[in-house]
Amino acid sequence: MGLISDHAAGQPFMSNPIGEPDAASNGAYPCLILNADYQPLSYYPLSLWSWQDTVKAVFLDRVNVVDQYKFEVSSPSFKMRLPSVVSLKDYVTQNREPAFTRFNLFLRDGFECVYCGDGVELTFDHLIPRRLGGQTSWTNIVAACSKCNLKKGGRLPNEARMHPKVKPFKPNMHQLQAQGRRFPPNHLHESWLDYLYWDVELER
Repeated sequence: MGLISDHAAGQPFMSNPIGEPDAASNGAYPCLILNADYQPLSYYPLSLWSWQDTVKAVFLDRVNVVDQYKFEVSSPSFKMRLPSVVSLKDYVTQNREPAFTRFNLFLRDGFECVYCGDGVELTFDHLIPRRLGGQTSWTNIVAACSKCNLKKGGRLPNEARMHPKVKPFKPNMHQLQAQGRRFPPNHLHESWLDYLYWDVELER
């Protein structure tokens, strides 16, 4: 079935791109989503939409198409190259406070143990143990590998002679985004590179 705009329902019917339907059904052709200022909405995880959601947003006039793949969706009377980069028409404010989650905690600490630097079997540690009144908060929780967490146990850093390399802090969204730039995904489509800022060597 082709891609046909259903004006009554306000939703487009989707088809697989011409040439590689299996790849499309397996999540190929993701689209990089930029804010209205042409900055990525998120670096880690990278702000991506499926091609189906992107085409829907184009039909609803919520985004501007910035760049495209060479593959198309089509109907008997319509063809459209799949967008590879789009920008939102309305700016999304990024000054909200980040959620206090395990993922964001690990991201703040660079996905490595603050004691030994290992990134295997990460968990979290209370600097001031809960038995001594330590809070479960940004400023008292650090990422730690299971080995260091077990070694420190329920002791204070001075007692265990284990001090974090960086003092824990409550990050803002801009700090987490900056940290996320250290972890580029394995695949970066060439059309995305002008809008991303990782310390990676770009292929010529």
